[in-house]
Amino acid sequence: MRPIPTTICAAAIAALMLMPSSAQSDLLNVPGPIFFQGEDYALAWTSQPSENYFKQEYVPAGQQVETYQDMILVEAVSGALTPMDAATSQIQSLESRKGVDPVLNYDLMRNDATGEVLLDFLISDLEADPVIVEWNAYRYQALGDGEGVALVGISRRGYGQEGATSFMSGLGAMRSEAINALANLSFPAVSIAP
Repeated sequence: MRPIPTTICAAAIAALMLMPSSAQSDLLNVPGPIFFQGEDYALAWTSQPSENYFKQEYVPAGQQVETYQDMILVEAVSGALTPMDAATSQIQSLESRKGVDPVLNYDLMRNDATGEVLLDFLISDLEADPVIVEWNAYRYQALGDGEGVALVGISRRGYGQEGATSFMSGLGAMRSEAINALANLSFPAVSIAP
């Protein structure tokens, strides 16, 4: 039997790395793509950090989770938790960044009629190489059975000094449009797979 040439092995590895993100295991029964602001976001990464907490990340074609510019997140946590509890936990995490993150800022909106909560926030990592500036908006909703919370969120990033400056200058208009689109997005029918 002849050995397989290394160029074929390298090509096979490269092909596996470029496999469609749908190859990821869908833990929340939301396979995607998710259509948001004129673009399809495909499932690219899943995780189950704990027994009752599930996370999925979706990116547009051509973007990778590690260096994304645009991302959709879908998460779910089961248990005795409300949308406001989940948002408050995120706010506590943000508050812990005070003093070390000069761009830190957040705003919370609550829809009393639906019980939904929308939290948007701006963070940065100025020590990273390249510098990263990140804006997120998280929309929290009670799970259908009332035992936990689902989240659908958007995340946008700018990289490097020039990218961060450009990102910050366009943030006002982008933020307003994205929050409006997220608030009106049909919430994915999240269910935790057994």
